[in-house]
Amino acid sequence: MPLSTTTTWPDSAGRFGPFGGQFVPETLMPALGQLEAAYQSARLDMAFWQKLEGYLADYVGRPSPLYFARRLTESLGGAQIYLKREDLNHTGAHKINNTLGQAMLAMRMGKRRVIAETGAGQHGVATATAAAVFGLEATVYMGAEDVRRQRLNVYRMGLMGCKVVPVETGQRTLKDAINEALRDWIASVESTHYIIGSVMGPHPFPMIVRDFQSVIGRETREQMLSTQSRLPDYVVACVGGGSNAAGIFYPFIDDAAVRLIGVEAAGEGLDKRHSATISKGRPGVLHGMQTIVLQDDDGQTLPVHSVSAGLDYPGVGPEHAFWARSGRVEYVSATDDEALDAYEKLSRLEGIIPALETAHAIAHVCKLAPSLGKDKTIVVNLSGRGDKDCVEVARLRGTDLA
Repeated sequence: MPLSTTTTWPDSAGRFGPFGGQFVPETLMPALGQLEAAYQSARLDMAFWQKLEGYLADYVGRPSPLYFARRLTESLGGAQIYLKREDLNHTGAHKINNTLGQAMLAMRMGKRRVIAETGAGQHGVATATAAAVFGLEATVYMGAEDVRRQRLNVYRMGLMGCKVVPVETGQRTLKDAINEALRDWIASVESTHYIIGSVMGPHPFPMIVRDFQSVIGRETREQMLSTQSRLPDYVVACVGGGSNAAGIFYPFIDDAAVRLIGVEAAGEGLDKRHSATISKGRPGVLHGMQTIVLQDDDGQTLPVHSVSAGLDYPGVGPEHAFWARSGRVEYVSATDDEALDAYEKLSRLEGIIPALETAHAIAHVCKLAPSLGKDKTIVVNLSGRGDKDCVEVARLRGTDLA
């Protein structure tokens, strides 16, 4: 079983308190029912988990290390900072934990084609990777603006035999890619499984993705107890849709002494263009779920912005909305400039180039750590590596690498 907490959410209706549920066309209800039945069966099947754990160990390289960031800690002069190194996973991010599990579910349902959405490209690469491993046909939808920002990941997907479809509608970013993936799924549901990349969408996707990503938090608990004989005082992760954060937070939810902090994208500022959904949004329906949404007075989703393609989303997973409302998780934000500074700071001090998504979490830690005593510990989920962002960061800093 993947769970290591007594928490029982979602309920039988797929809701986390008032959030979650299934807000989809009737044509998708049988597929969601089939997926839930397949997952509930798989949850009780030790052979399924043994096979997945084998791939996570021998193919992905788990467990990922928990690294003490000595020079970053010394430079900030406060709490001891540890990095959960998901950037060292095969494909360079946490996304592979979920795509391997969902690809196995697709085969369990007899489906040989998978589709996905991607923003920063890491979920697309992880989907293409899982499809290559299991011999599945794969199509990934990606906003045309994100195709421009993440050309290396687009090439990587194609190299593995995946079809990448640029989306030219809307802002040409993650939300629009999700819209197109949903249209594909509606038209091909009998033969296709949609590998959603985050803890979002209609039930049972938020639960499934959370459970597959919870390996991050379970390992972190074990590693802290083994090396420090204690749990961390703080766990920090970036939040867009929220899968890396849910993965590391969930196994700590019942540990009241561990403070959990999610960091959203404040973009150019909370009074300007941003993607800080929990900080500035309100309840609404988006992509099949009741959650918190950045929307106008008429309920239309607002344009969003982040220097990070992976955080450029006007919603958030329903469990994050629930944790925010309950007060269990604190949600803050970091601006584009703060994230870019943190990207460069971690690179210089630790020789680790973080994904721009992750850099938002590092940016908050740079503010948090100096305010704490040296006896306190912070674990940051280093959700991905930043090779994919080098060309874009160089462009923003005035250097042309093209």
